[in-house]
Amino acid sequence: MNSKLVFVTSYPPRECGIATFTTDLTGAIKKQMDSGIEIEICALEGLCKGLNYTAEVTYILDTTRLENYIEIAKKINEDRRVKAVMIEHEFGLFGGEFGNYLLYLLDHLDKPVVITFHTVLPRPEEKRLLVVKSLCKKVQSVLVMTHASRKLLTQEYLVPDAKIKVVPHGTHYVLWKHKEEAKEKLNLGHRPILATFGLLGRNKSIETAIDALPEIKKQFPNVLYLILGKTHPCLVEHEGEAYRELLEERIKQQELGENVQFVNRFLELEELLAYLSITDVYLFTSKDPNQAVSGTFAYAMSSACPIIATPIPHAVELLSDDAGILVDFEQAGQVAQAAICLLNDRERREQMGCNAFHKTRFTVWENVANQTMALFKPFIEQANYRYRIPPINLDHIEYLTTERGIIQFSKMDIADLDSGYTLDDNARVLIALARHYELTKEESDLKHIRTYLGFIRYCQQPDGSFINYVDYNGSRGILNNSENLEDSNGRAIWALGYFLSLNIFEKHLVDIAKDCMQNVLQNIERISSPRAMAFIIKGLYYYRQNNHDLKLSSLIDMFAERMLGCYNQVADKKWHWFEEYLTYANALLPEAMMFAWKATGNITYRIIAKSTIDFLLSILFKEDRIKVISNNGWFHKSREPNEGFGEQPIDVAYTIMALDLFYSELGDADYLNKLHIAFDWFLGRNHLNQVIYSRVTGGCYDGLEKESVNLNQGAESTISYLLSRLVMEKY
Repeated sequence: MNSKLVFVTSYPPRECGIATFTTDLTGAIKKQMDSGIEIEICALEGLCKGLNYTAEVTYILDTTRLENYIEIAKKINEDRRVKAVMIEHEFGLFGGEFGNYLLYLLDHLDKPVVITFHTVLPRPEEKRLLVVKSLCKKVQSVLVMTHASRKLLTQEYLVPDAKIKVVPHGTHYVLWKHKEEAKEKLNLGHRPILATFGLLGRNKSIETAIDALPEIKKQFPNVLYLILGKTHPCLVEHEGEAYRELLEERIKQQELGENVQFVNRFLELEELLAYLSITDVYLFTSKDPNQAVSGTFAYAMSSACPIIATPIPHAVELLSDDAGILVDFEQAGQVAQAAICLLNDRERREQMGCNAFHKTRFTVWENVANQTMALFKPFIEQANYRYRIPPINLDHIEYLTTERGIIQFSKMDIADLDSGYTLDDNARVLIALARHYELTKEESDLKHIRTYLGFIRYCQQPDGSFINYVDYNGSRGILNNSENLEDSNGRAIWALGYFLSLNIFEKHLVDIAKDCMQNVLQNIERISSPRAMAFIIKGLYYYRQNNHDLKLSSLIDMFAERMLGCYNQVADKKWHWFEEYLTYANALLPEAMMFAWKATGNITYRIIAKSTIDFLLSILFKEDRIKVISNNGWFHKSREPNEGFGEQPIDVAYTIMALDLFYSELGDADYLNKLHIAFDWFLGRNHLNQVIYSRVTGGCYDGLEKESVNLNQGAESTISYLLSRLVMEKY
């Protein structure tokens, strides 16, 4: 039976910031969580009634009728599948004095409740203070969007700090590499662009920005200020378009008709993000010092806009000097001075935009959904609390791939061509695309498969061994002369063996792979690196699927014995491992021993494989999630466990592939459970509750740090995710 969550909130087609917020948040939750969790809406209606809602609105609360709060509570209580309720709170949304009618809903609900305060006012009147304190006492958790709001609640409203959770206002994912394309689409030329967006209201103080324009215009005569958005419906209801007319008159008086453009409509998301993409400087001129948070401000930052903002708590908290400029309330002269400064300094503008973009990546809606759902997890059956597995997306793989191979690194979502290519990445991606082609038979895969296989052949030397590094221009990188390339050679053998095991490719490609494999087998006996040997065992296991040369089994046995020797040298009652430390790609080693058992039938290999995988899993899996070995110090036998951070997708991927094998061979359900937990790491089941995989690009971030995510989407990470995702097709 599915679990339900009910959101009590304003909701479209009602036009207000909280309605938009709820749509974005619940949409992100539906993307992130599997169908075991359903979202229902209790839409708030005041003076505006009879709106045409979508199907998820199953309750409608008339906020002006006290008895309706009790009726709605009883209806929610009657549905056993409703596990918890979220209330999106703003004082003007609920009836009574300071919205105290809401207390009647809480008094009659017998479900756990989380309340989000979109506004927390300092120095509250006595009655407002009493209402807020009463609301907080009646709910399980209180959610706010800034640390300033949390501080106010603890110090002025005396709400226990342990009850409060800070989750930022969500933002939409913006493709860094698409910003330039938007300028062409909107056909606004090369004018300097200033912009403000959102439902127009007097608190936005748009007149402050307009009054700054004459001074800006002296240096930038063709400057254009875009005022994006219609007037707030509540304002229209009370005074019509008086505020917009006031602004238009001000523009006329200051002869700014050619420098200001109103876009007088409620913008759909795609159009809004396009306008923000072409904005040189975003102006946030709110004159309300008590405005706790602003969705428009958050969206502008996440769209890589350098910002000039008045010091509301949200702006003070996020907007340090390297991402924008703070100005005093209603000070047009300061706005003008700051805008002129930024428009004169393109390099500074671009750096500020980049910094703003980085600072808000943790606020993308998927991350906000993960953090919000973490509050509800205690109330939902574990079987229903599952992440939704995304569809396979090869976009970023294809974007990184040139005619030569797959580019090694990426700066955010932009390929870093100067980083060139590696055998490591091209071997891994050959395995991934071959597996994808096996599943889908998509003809477009074959072009890339030819490219990756050709790259492997290009890296092979006359003695059969491989180099690893190739510059973008095709020359062989200098790092080949200074680094140990055994692991890279092992990966190439794994890739070639797997490719040849599939029996689905044209003879020309098979001949290339066979030729490379035969050449490399001439001199592999000298290899001694444990991971290189493990890669080789995997490759030879696959190769022998269609090649019954007895030498292959002998080679597998030889390398497995060497790995067994490593194990016997260092293992003891507490340390069941092949080395005196755990570093990277650890799960590969027991996986290789399992393959060796399958190839040779030697039961010792199976015993050691199970002993070492169970030892590794006991270290990696804690508190119902995976935390792979940190690349900041590794994990040494003779030292205390390293609690450092620096988790990489490749280690999660190797763990998933190993768990897949062990579950397939041994049938232990614990391996399958851990496999799902490990894959969920990419989707947010990690210590930051942040996504590591981008559903938008199809790329994967390069690492999970203590307090942030490395936002570069390089080949290794993206391929690691794809290999993991392809394993999940079975399940």
